[in-house]
Amino acid sequence: MTILAAHRQHSRRFEDFKYVYPVLSRRSHGISIGLNVNPDKACNFDCIYCQVDRTTESAVKNFDLVVAEEELRDMLEMIRSGEIAQHEPFKSVPRDLLRLNDIALSGDAEPTTLPNFAETISIMARVKPKDAKIVLITDAGGLDRSDVKRGLEIMDANNGEVWAKLDAGMEDYFKLINRTKIPFARILKNIAQTAKVRPIVIQSLFLKIRGEGPSTEEIGEYCRRLREIGNIKLVQVYTIARKALTVVDGVPAWQFLSALSNEEVDAIAERVRNEAGVKAEGFYGN
Repeated sequence: MTILAAHRQHSRRFEDFKYVYPVLSRRSHGISIGLNVNPDKACNFDCIYCQVDRTTESAVKNFDLVVAEEELRDMLEMIRSGEIAQHEPFKSVPRDLLRLNDIALSGDAEPTTLPNFAETISIMARVKPKDAKIVLITDAGGLDRSDVKRGLEIMDANNGEVWAKLDAGMEDYFKLINRTKIPFARILKNIAQTAKVRPIVIQSLFLKIRGEGPSTEEIGEYCRRLREIGNIKLVQVYTIARKALTVVDGVPAWQFLSALSNEEVDAIAERVRNEAGVKAEGFYGN
């Protein structure tokens, strides 16, 4: 198995683990341990490009923090000892890429919907190595919850980063891509309020729908939103690299979605640098 294949394998299931899974992350530049706090797959977004299969039920319905902590400790030891290199898809990955970069709240849905969010962050902070980050990968829909704000304060004291999704500049495009009942204005407010307290990372996925990518005007409005948010340490501009498992109007989304070219990703990243004045990094579909 090649390094590229390892990058493409982001399964939320790893052997006998219920909640913890390691991935070779392009954006983390190393191993990211995912903590799937939403095994029931219930999400507040229904993104058109989502790779979570919601046509089948998960064998695990509820998040058990006690079990998750045990699994997290076991996974940390596997990486520390080098045992992870004996497991697929990591067997062919160079050892220098098998370093632990972060523990990420991610998985099959939106982590800020977790009722005991702050308690979960506390446990992550307690068991992680000192130099490893805690990363919250979020659609920003729940960043205004009081328990989430308490969890973010714990993250701030323990090398934490918020990676907030922003896939649009205009409301119509937001509704087309993210398909949620949460108002776009609330998402923007949540991101901006969070960024007032700590610098954040913005994750933005752009793609082609029936051969058409986002318009020049759309990217212009997106850059304007970035300027308004402020205190952004990095914008990650990327495109689809794996098969979408959503269904739109009875049609599997993978039939009409496609990745931007490397040049198109680079062009958006360059506009972010020039128009929003923010550092940007591109990640390709190929």
